[in-house]
Amino acid sequence: TQSKNILGYYIRVERIPNSCRDSPHRILLKDRKVLLNLSMAHYRVNISAYNEAGESPQAIYIVPEVSGTDLPGQIHVEHQRTSAVFTWTPEYNPKCFVVDWGTGKEDMHMKIITTATGNFTLDNFQPYKLYKIMLHASDVCQCENFTRHEKTFGVTHFYSVEGVPQTGPANVTILNITKNSALVKWTEIPAEDCLGFLQGYKIIYTDSLRKKSLAVTVNSTTRSYHLTGLKEKTIYLVQISGFTNAGEGTPTLSQPFSTLKYSTVEALCICVTQHQS
Repeated sequence: TQSKNILGYYIRVERIPNSCRDSPHRILLKDRKVLLNLSMAHYRVNISAYNEAGESPQAIYIVPEVSGTDLPGQIHVEHQRTSAVFTWTPEYNPKCFVVDWGTGKEDMHMKIITTATGNFTLDNFQPYKLYKIMLHASDVCQCENFTRHEKTFGVTHFYSVEGVPQTGPANVTILNITKNSALVKWTEIPAEDCLGFLQGYKIIYTDSLRKKSLAVTVNSTTRSYHLTGLKEKTIYLVQISGFTNAGEGTPTLSQPFSTLKYSTVEALCICVTQHQS
């Protein structure tokens, strides 16, 4: 119950998921730190202390996700309705590959591939959901924990079927309004609302008399756009929508603004004449 009575620590490293259903790899430590060399799969670390009276309850730590930009291989995806064919070119020939796929940490599946063909097929994918797939190489293929053996080969994301964004961007604001221009700003559409890979945004601005309507497109990383060539003292309506490879999504509500009659550099001069008596 007190730290001075602790004799050591048990560290259990559990892979998520682990279809082999083996007991997690356990490490016995005297110190309060441990260096783990892990792949990019999801992991849960259970930590408990022990003394002569027994073992304490476990503290659970979920290893944060990491993004790899220098992985040795690439995974290519070919969609076939609810299934997908994955191909890759191994840098060497391990005894097997371990595949993780799913929509999130709590929805991951695992498959062991012992053939060196460089491709495999997965099915039962739902449309409009973003899936993550990780491919790990391992030289140990028995049904045991891969924690000490696997190395991540490649990671990719995919949709089996893409949809259009079901919402537009949020927080659309019009700033720096002048006689002939205005700055439009917005925040990105959440990934879960895109239903596909967001390719960009479409901005439509129309004068209140609907005599002229213009549209511009910007890439998906853009969060503002400078509207120019506007008419002075005119009310405009702005709408923004996102688009994927499947098409354009739901636009925002019309955001009105009015251009100025005078530009900021124009000034009204009032002259006061003083009469001497």
